[in-house]
Amino acid sequence: MTDPAPVLVLLGGAGDLSMRMLLPSLLHLEMDRLLPEGLRVIAVGRAPGDADSYRADVRDHLKGRDDLAEAWERLARRLDYVSADAAQAAGAEALKARIGEAGLLVLYYALSPDLFAPVTRALSAAGLIGERTRLVLEKPIGRDLESSRAINVVLAEAADETQVFRIDHYLGKETVQNLIALRFANALFEPLWNNLAIDHVQITVAETQEVGDRWRYYDAYGAIRDMLQNHMLQLLCLVAMEPPSDLDSDAVRNEKVKVLRSLRRFTPEAARDDSVRGQYVAGVVDGQPAQSYEAEVGKPSGTETFVALTAWIDNWRWKGVPFYLRTGKRLASRRTEIVIQFKDVPHSIFGPVGDRDLVANRLVIELQPDEDISLTIMNKRPGLNGEHMRLQPLPLSLSLAKALGEEGGRRRIAYERLLLDVMRGDPTLFVRRDEVEEAWRFVDGVAQAWADAGVKPLPYAAGTNGPDGVAVPDRAQSTGLE
Repeated sequence: MTDPAPVLVLLGGAGDLSMRMLLPSLLHLEMDRLLPEGLRVIAVGRAPGDADSYRADVRDHLKGRDDLAEAWERLARRLDYVSADAAQAAGAEALKARIGEAGLLVLYYALSPDLFAPVTRALSAAGLIGERTRLVLEKPIGRDLESSRAINVVLAEAADETQVFRIDHYLGKETVQNLIALRFANALFEPLWNNLAIDHVQITVAETQEVGDRWRYYDAYGAIRDMLQNHMLQLLCLVAMEPPSDLDSDAVRNEKVKVLRSLRRFTPEAARDDSVRGQYVAGVVDGQPAQSYEAEVGKPSGTETFVALTAWIDNWRWKGVPFYLRTGKRLASRRTEIVIQFKDVPHSIFGPVGDRDLVANRLVIELQPDEDISLTIMNKRPGLNGEHMRLQPLPLSLSLAKALGEEGGRRRIAYERLLLDVMRGDPTLFVRRDEVEEAWRFVDGVAQAWADAGVKPLPYAAGTNGPDGVAVPDRAQSTGLE
């Protein structure tokens, strides 16, 4: 006797995340015939409607790709919709009736964090969380350490930790995973990956868009909780962690936790000297007038839309190496990148002319808008240059897409890999409970230091690179925001 078909439940199935990321990811997986045989997808939302109206809404969001028409027809046959409040007993029972028999049951929480606990309680009471259930939660898990622990307690009462998959979609990006290969599959880099060779590291997540319809959520969280606590600290961990014993999920995540525990805690003095908060005011973006953050939320606000800080990792490998973290909305350009800035050569033999050309090596890992890896190295400038050798920096491309061309395939949505990993039961690219809580412990310390030091958001015009005083030194060759 065969097992019942697997079921994927999208809690918040009519929301922005589902329409913009999850359903397009499922469509692409359908196109490549990677979805499990017989998989059913049930969307749950409070809005009235039925399966037919939901499919029509989804089709409107996905139209524009003729090559996906056949895949859409197959995906549409999998889709169902339940109009219910999953945080209430009646809604959970309605969902249970619609699910019926299921083999693997994946419950995807595309919801606001304040719904995680009540929805889990309701689903658990309805008998929907059992040994073959997997819970997938979007970041952030809570608003601080206390609320994160409260959510994790509820999850632990309902399911084993091995059943909980906390998503940080940055970990599903090809270039982020390639960072692991770059570091641990090449003997070239590991001997240099320390404070003897690296001057500093920059991690930048710059966005051009406004807060928009997310203002209610964003005003309660701000840039530090929305982006730095999860995406940026995860990137920092992958850059800074020690080599794991293997690619076992716990081996990798153990090393990431060690990095988070080694982060130096902020003091009020560090908050004043090593961090900047900002909030965008009216400006110009892409040649168009842009209103201020407070105009968008319709009230005065002390929430930061920009944060820059210098983080220090107090261990043998990274002692004395600053990590410059910056993120913000309504900036001049959209870019997410990691810059590994190596130290200058200890002594130049090229004379005064060559010295002016000499710059330190730099490894740049771009995540968006393009995914690329390049290493800047020094090269002799061609030609007859007189008495002194002239130098110039040249990028050595490590881009998989450029190297393989069409063979490299299309650029996948990060959620495609993560959805498959959930269904396969592979937690490597997901965030463990202790990771989340250690990240919150660091971020709570920064927030408390800001409060103790009276650090307020500084204004910056929309369409610029953020407020003055950004915590990146003059010696940095690239801030990532030019």
